[in-house]
Amino acid sequence: MRRTEYMRKERLTKTSQFAAVYEGGKSRADSFLVLKAIPNGLDVTRCGFTVSKRIGNAVVRNRVKRRLRVCLQQMSVEEGWDIVFIARAGISIADYRTIQKSVQGLLKRGHLLMDGQKV
Repeated sequence: MRRTEYMRKERLTKTSQFAAVYEGGKSRADSFLVLKAIPNGLDVTRCGFTVSKRIGNAVVRNRVKRRLRVCLQQMSVEEGWDIVFIARAGISIADYRTIQKSVQGLLKRGHLLMDGQKV
C-alpha cells in the first residue's frame, strides 16, 4: 500500500471478502492484534478491521480502527494481499505508539512489509 490516503479500493468491504480471509488466511498474533492475510491476485493490498463490542462502545471501537488505518498509511505493505486485523481486548487502552509497533511486528512476521521498511 502506498503512503497516500486510505482509499476505498484498498478496503475490504464485503462479508464474502472477510470470510475468504478468515477461511484461507495465514494468522499471526500478539497481545493486541491478530493478523490474517491471503493473496488476492490484484495489484493492490486491501485491508479490513474487526473490532468487536467486547473492545468497548462505538467511540472506542472507531478510535481503534482510525489508529489502525493511520498505522497502515505510514507503512509500505507488499501489494497483492487481503489483510484483516482483528482487535484484542487490550488494544482499547494501548497508546498509538504501542499499536503501531504491534502492526509493524505482525506485518514483519507475515513477510508483508516492503524491503527496507524499518520496524
